[in-house]
Amino acid sequence: MAARVLACAPCHGAEGEGTSDAYFPRLAGKPAGYLYNQLIAFRDGRRKYPPMNYLLEFQTDDYLKKIAEYFASLRPAFPPPVPPVDSKEILARGEEIVKNGDPQHGIPPCSACHGPALGGMEPGIPGLLGLRAAYISGQLGGWRYGTRTALAPDCMQIVASLLTEDDVKAVAAYLSSRPAPADPSFAPRGSLPMPLECGSEPH
Repeated sequence: MAARVLACAPCHGAEGEGTSDAYFPRLAGKPAGYLYNQLIAFRDGRRKYPPMNYLLEFQTDDYLKKIAEYFASLRPAFPPPVPPVDSKEILARGEEIVKNGDPQHGIPPCSACHGPALGGMEPGIPGLLGLRAAYISGQLGGWRYGTRTALAPDCMQIVASLLTEDDVKAVAAYLSSRPAPADPSFAPRGSLPMPLECGSEPH
């Protein structure tokens, strides 16, 4: 499989660890169900990025599942966090949303679904560390404006629609400033009390 996924390496790294380009995410160590859902979404057009849509257009479900399982099994080192360039106030707002949400505006904490260590949960919730602020901000924008969608009910579309532009900037700044997790494992299926129904993480 390593030879078959060489086409992924220029953008995502030889082991799915990511590259210096902020807009291509780390794939390694994310739950296979999450990666499979994204590959299907690119192939079927629910997630729009023309190079990925074209690359996956004729791939079978079984082949995409094998790609997902391969990258999920890899554990390359995390990149060092990017030194924050945003103010302490912005980082504090981001930390507040990530850890506690914003109950006044109905925003659940990121940690409720992605885990206290933000490592994700099987089968469909990804880890949030090791990503650049530009990528995180771009994906939240994609949910807000409909260029990224997931299986219904699309919980991230709901959450992203509740965030302001300043919230998105704060969450992206905080997450990208966090160091690698001590334990890169994702949580077992059903072990986190998710506050919303998510089609990508069926109960």
